[in-house]
Amino acid sequence: VILLLNDLRSKKYIPSWQLDKMMPKRETVQLAYLYFIPKPRKAGTPLRPIVSSMNMPTTGISKFLDKLIRPIFDKHARSTTFIDGVDLIHRLEAYTTNGHLIPKTYLCTFDITDLYTMLPQEESLDILIEFLFQHGYQKLQNIPIDIIRKLALIVIKENVFVYENKFYRQVIGGAMGTAFTLTPANIFM
Repeated sequence: VILLLNDLRSKKYIPSWQLDKMMPKRETVQLAYLYFIPKPRKAGTPLRPIVSSMNMPTTGISKFLDKLIRPIFDKHARSTTFIDGVDLIHRLEAYTTNGHLIPKTYLCTFDITDLYTMLPQEESLDILIEFLFQHGYQKLQNIPIDIIRKLALIVIKENVFVYENKFYRQVIGGAMGTAFTLTPANIFM
């Protein structure tokens, strides 16, 4: 993480003040740990794995990427995304007013099981970059897209955590609990 950020600093791809915010702080950096919370609304009460990532070495990069890319996704996905129940009701009312709701209209919901933890890492990064290019982005805040990919790659690939006193690296998916996991998962969908 530090090597990549120092390399980006030397090549002046990202302003120093921004890199300083992304740089892990020796006094606060912590190894992530895995814990589980129950899903009480599911049959058999399965457990949801959570990686505590508040002070991981990649936390600053993850927050930076989330602030940079999430608004872009939200802007381009607005027409196909419901924010909450009130938004759904307003859109259904408009759908009805426009004459689209007919007796043969079917409404459904679906739940994707373990999306974050099963997301293919390389493929999700490829789709993220394709999404940015499709919407005309060659750079984000003057940062070339290939540098954005490098930053995203390190956030996804350098997910190391402890569970029962053993070290693990997540090789499939992204960690629930990191700022940047949601946006690539949504773009992947």
